[in-house]
Amino acid sequence: MPSLESTLRPDEVTLVLVQQAVTKHRMRYDMVFFKAVLAGLMLSFGALMNEIVSGGTPALSEASANPAIPKILGGFVFPSGFVLIPMLGLELLTSNMMVLPMGIASGQIPWWSLPINWLIVTFGNLAGSLFSAAVLVHYSDILSSEPFFSGVQAFASKKAVVPQWHQIFLRGIGCNILVCIAIWVRLGMRIKNGSSLVAIWIPIWIFVACSFDHVIANMFYIPLGIMFDTPSLSTADYIRKSLIATYLGNIVGAFIVWGPAVYFYIWNADYNNKKLEGTEAGTLKDIEAGYVKDE
Repeated sequence: MPSLESTLRPDEVTLVLVQQAVTKHRMRYDMVFFKAVLAGLMLSFGALMNEIVSGGTPALSEASANPAIPKILGGFVFPSGFVLIPMLGLELLTSNMMVLPMGIASGQIPWWSLPINWLIVTFGNLAGSLFSAAVLVHYSDILSSEPFFSGVQAFASKKAVVPQWHQIFLRGIGCNILVCIAIWVRLGMRIKNGSSLVAIWIPIWIFVACSFDHVIANMFYIPLGIMFDTPSLSTADYIRKSLIATYLGNIVGAFIVWGPAVYFYIWNADYNNKKLEGTEAGTLKDIEAGYVKDE
């Protein structure tokens, strides 16, 4: 009799991620774009919550008080937007930085699928983020009063004005390590219930509280800061200093997660003996159903 296990083994999660890469490769480009737009919009809701908590508690942010508290509280509310993305099956660039390379490394999708997907998802995420920043926040005036106005400026300044290029790059690495771990852990849970919600929430909470940089979240934070006339911040500064550095850092962070998985479970002899064709014979279906063979 087959037995039900609560979580997948790492090699099984790898199979699921490879199958996701195949699905993303086969998806129509218009669907990829619109799912990416919605993902940028959903993520911006969490970023907006972070702005409200961080900018609305100036007394807590003073150095003489407890500067860690706004970071912890802002980090806690941010995942409220992030969790909607996997739940709705949307397209987020930072998770695709892990999924698509695994499909290529396994030989299941061609290499050119990666730049096409990343390009479409990047602009889709950007469109959703800018719509939220401009229409839902800036023009609606929901953050135009103090202390929120100054809070938005201070937040954007801390993201794109104060840090150096290499610091933003390194923060991007830390961010996507945690984002990819969140996606990995959620996929590793057979039953997608409240536990899978917590599995996503904790790593995302950590990266936000640590002030790591997420390229798509910054597509909301920094353009919003530009709209709020943050000193020494322009669109050119954002692209040159923040967007490129964070983008590259997120790619490296994703590699730190998917690289070992590919090495351990795709390029080793045992995996090659199994072959991914087993997924077409029902292996992946059994994994997703939650059953494994008794030994």
